[in-house]
Amino acid sequence: MLSDHTRWSRERMSETISRFERTHENTLREYPLMTFAAYIEPFASHPVLQRRVLHVLESLPDEVQRDFLDDPRFRVEIDNYIPGVGWSFWMPPPGVDGQGSRCVILRSKLAEASESFAHYVIAHEFAHAFLRNGGWGEITDIEQAADALAASWGFVHYPNR
Repeated sequence: MLSDHTRWSRERMSETISRFERTHENTLREYPLMTFAAYIEPFASHPVLQRRVLHVLESLPDEVQRDFLDDPRFRVEIDNYIPGVGWSFWMPPPGVDGQGSRCVILRSKLAEASESFAHYVIAHEFAHAFLRNGGWGEITDIEQAADALAASWGFVHYPNR
């Protein structure tokens, strides 16, 4: 016979799982084991930045999440620049035909920035990856396009803040 505490714990767990399934119904249907673990793993030694990257990834529209998850070229890395040495990773340059790298490199300093600014920078870089470093609609300047798309996702850059 189950104790009252065990029965209560099982009921709470069942409620939590049901709530999660209802909240993420569309995502779970397409990606039953959807995870951003591979994208946040490089930030394991930077937990504040890791949480910020995960927050932005989870906030992106489903279409963008699917685009990233379905493309093996998409990845997220931490900047590993060492003065006098350089970087130690290689990636093919992005191409105009959508080929090449879709690697987003983020600096560890984003862990020290304000949360809203860090979220904006991360979203801006993800926008470049989603747009394959191209324009967006009528916007042909790639920086303005990335800013506008990030803003449409709710990550707005406020200068001088």
